[in-house]
Amino acid sequence: MPYGYAGRILHVNLTEGSLSIEEPDERFYRKYMGGSALAMHYILQEVPAGADPLGPENLLVVSVGVLTGAPISGQSRVMINAKSPLTGGIGDSQGGGFWPAELKRAGFDAIVIRGQSPKPVYLWLNDGKAELRDAAHLWGLITGDAERAIREELGDAKVEVLQIGPGGEKLVRYAAVMNMSNRAAGRTGMGAVMGSKRLKAIVVRGSGRPEIHDREALSKLARWGVEHVDDIHGTAVHGTAFGVPGQQSSGGLPTRNWTSGVFEDFENLSGETMSATVLKERDTCYACAVRCKRVVEIDEARWKVDPLYGGPEYETVATLGSYCGIGDLSAVCKGNELCNMYGIDTISAGATVAFAMDCYEHGILTDADTDGLELRFGNAEAMVKLMEMIGKREGLGDLLAEGSARVAEKLGRGADKLVVAVKKQELPAHMPEVKRSLATMYAVNPFGADHMSFEHDPAYSPTASPQGLERLAALDLVDPVDVLTLDRNKVRFGYYTQCVYSALDTVGTCQFVWGPAWQLYGMNQLVDCMRAVTGWDVSLFEIMKVGERRLHMLRAFNTREGLTRKDDWLPARCFEPKQGGASDGYAIGVDELNQSLDWYYQMAGLDDQGRSTVGKLVELGLDWVADKL
Repeated sequence: MPYGYAGRILHVNLTEGSLSIEEPDERFYRKYMGGSALAMHYILQEVPAGADPLGPENLLVVSVGVLTGAPISGQSRVMINAKSPLTGGIGDSQGGGFWPAELKRAGFDAIVIRGQSPKPVYLWLNDGKAELRDAAHLWGLITGDAERAIREELGDAKVEVLQIGPGGEKLVRYAAVMNMSNRAAGRTGMGAVMGSKRLKAIVVRGSGRPEIHDREALSKLARWGVEHVDDIHGTAVHGTAFGVPGQQSSGGLPTRNWTSGVFEDFENLSGETMSATVLKERDTCYACAVRCKRVVEIDEARWKVDPLYGGPEYETVATLGSYCGIGDLSAVCKGNELCNMYGIDTISAGATVAFAMDCYEHGILTDADTDGLELRFGNAEAMVKLMEMIGKREGLGDLLAEGSARVAEKLGRGADKLVVAVKKQELPAHMPEVKRSLATMYAVNPFGADHMSFEHDPAYSPTASPQGLERLAALDLVDPVDVLTLDRNKVRFGYYTQCVYSALDTVGTCQFVWGPAWQLYGMNQLVDCMRAVTGWDVSLFEIMKVGERRLHMLRAFNTREGLTRKDDWLPARCFEPKQGGASDGYAIGVDELNQSLDWYYQMAGLDDQGRSTVGKLVELGLDWVADKL
């Protein structure tokens, strides 16, 4: 067994109710390292072209990485992959908490799930043993209640539960997979895939620990991180919503369904305001010193919020807040609680409600369509009500559970012009109009627009921190570019950092702790960490190649599903001038985006339709993928 790994992959056939264990050799682990790259090895080989994302032929792979469970900050991450019911292409989602490390302690690196169970079940993994158990009594429970019931049934308050809520059971196309009832693998609808398989939860408990090659070297790195946590003080103390004022000042805070980049009530949504008003405590993930997770508590007649369900991140205060024109932090916290209770992605949920509000303002949706619910921007009660309706698939919530792109297809009447999505996945709360490389990177990302798949422009601007620029120089990125410029150098920055972030989703590290620029640990330290854990003489080049390998595997799946250059595109709103504040009049140009796509394709080894060339696949050791395409 290689250092760092459990050395075992569990294969589950839900149709047959059978379980088996694979023990890959060390070459397999070094080639894929874990996470999404490992998952794609199975998905590309087994999921047939054109498979129904919610059918038995879809494969669901839950995996961790080589560093998961090591005693150092920012390593407890789970990656979940399958064909996406939201995009129709590849699905990819990540989450934190204690479950990922516990899976490794329980003796497994990944779980490959096939088929569909005839009845609700949950998977119980305990110190290398695995069994499927009946979950009929858990079906329909919200996440907090289900977690409590499972712990009581197993007689162990310390089991970790990865589960779906009613949103996943009812196949909301952007349903999340939850653990701790507040950590979400939220994007691309992996919860709906799990629901389609009638798999309520994966419960883990273990006493093992991954073998570490050089524990002293790893401990030294871990201590360094603890000593330097103040280097990312804002994120640690005030959470990711610490970034709200900065987004506002740059004109990059999406407001009223992306018609503007500034919001008059932004201060109400900031991390500082959250800390000063509703924050109960800061929580953390396994072995992490950063403690950025928000836990809020509100005991008011209007909005009561249970701290069990955590608190909103930046994306959530934006999507449930400024996207919808809502500046009531308590309402946003309540909406976040409901999303976590029912297990739905706060980004797609909030953005879809903002889209619906825009449709209402334009007369595309009427009171007859909404059962009298006044869906105007700023209506906090309507937003909160819709979070529950979506989770239950009731009334208008049943329609909105399909995601904004599918709702627009059903409504017609120009609703498609109001959709803010790429590959049918709603955009996160960072605006390409003010961070120009995001235009290209949102468009090309294989699983739809995602803000955590590359570094953002401010890190590579002439005014960026000297430490961040020095770290980027390790990637041969030495010519900083203004945030509003989208030239060849900026596209190169986008692609190189995309390979890095892709690697992080393979080795399994948190991108708020490990990364190429502003994070606690830099990429050279990741090399040191990998060497300490595995004993392999890895290099930054090898780690980036693993990330690049993953990207091309994700894209190969999309190619097989018929996605082409036309799908690598931005929504109409990004080409419309923004209104107000620092970004007044800003818009992406059609020619500008097309030119950047040409550059990106050429740099990445893709043809003019965005398909991986045979030469590139062979160069990445993916001959078998080239043969399949």
